[in-house]
Amino acid sequence: MRMSSVLAATRRNVAGGLLALGIGILGLPFVAPVSVGPAYAAEPLRIGYSDWPGWVAWQVAIEKGWLMQAGIDATFEWFDYSASMDAFSAGKLDAVTCTNGDALVMGGNGAKNVMIMLTDYSNGNDMIVGKPGVKALAELKGKKVGLEVGLVEQLLLINGLNKLGLKETDVTFVNVKTNETPQVLASGDVSAIGAWQPIAGQAMKGAAGARPLYTSADEPGLIYDVVTVTPASLAARRADWIKFVAVWDKVVAYIQDPKTQGDAVAIMAAKVGIEPPVFARFLKGTKLLTLAEGRKVMADAEGFGSLYGSSRYADAFNVKYEVYKAAQDVKTYIDPALTDGK
Repeated sequence: MRMSSVLAATRRNVAGGLLALGIGILGLPFVAPVSVGPAYAAEPLRIGYSDWPGWVAWQVAIEKGWLMQAGIDATFEWFDYSASMDAFSAGKLDAVTCTNGDALVMGGNGAKNVMIMLTDYSNGNDMIVGKPGVKALAELKGKKVGLEVGLVEQLLLINGLNKLGLKETDVTFVNVKTNETPQVLASGDVSAIGAWQPIAGQAMKGAAGARPLYTSADEPGLIYDVVTVTPASLAARRADWIKFVAVWDKVVAYIQDPKTQGDAVAIMAAKVGIEPPVFARFLKGTKLLTLAEGRKVMADAEGFGSLYGSSRYADAFNVKYEVYKAAQDVKTYIDPALTDGK
């Protein structure tokens, strides 16, 4: 889950109105480092993160002191998801954790940024849930689906429909706040809803017999989660960001090792205020990526196996639904070299 159910409707928002406009630094090259004065270098890296397993994972590094051990002076600031993007867009953060699609949303609305690493991809936590009696996605043809138009659940549903040879016009979208989808599904007014965990789980619990029809596990790479940085900070502090990225493998190893996984889950669960067994279930719907795995994904290619291909798909969606006006040059948003220590 990315945040509490009360605020979940703001998660990974690709609809307008969340972001401060025109504040980001536009067009600044991110490859070549520049010299930096002592005052700037003395400032800690400011990183915004929020409630999603792939981002809460950084809490392990924070509490174990691994960032400090790596020579990194960093301050992690905890936000609700949309607020983290607002802070980044307002120039209050050097980096923020977000989806690749939302990195484009911030950039398309003025806050340019560069994705320097992948933390994970959604592997089942995003889902289309059918009401009792609806057993397959194809059965939604001609039916109503409740979800937030312009959010990634709509992107997920359209992806699933297209794979069946159906079009988005074959269903009727009913614009529903994500945190209200459990009630809407239970009412029977729609045949399905689109939501992410824990809201999706609440919807199924409230409508006995409801089931997932299509999830992000059916299209790995549709929704990638990243750390993205301002071009100015990346240029001025590239050596620090390289050290930062290098810590990630230690985090993933600690979470995945059966000997230390219990401790890791306890740390993450405590941060978000839920019981470790519950958090462990949500963790399964998140595919954490090692740096080597992320390096492969950051190769420029078409399709969802590439961060570039996935981001181009998200960009087309964002433009079509007028999240921003002009298509973005995806290549300017990704710097894969840091995973190689460059």
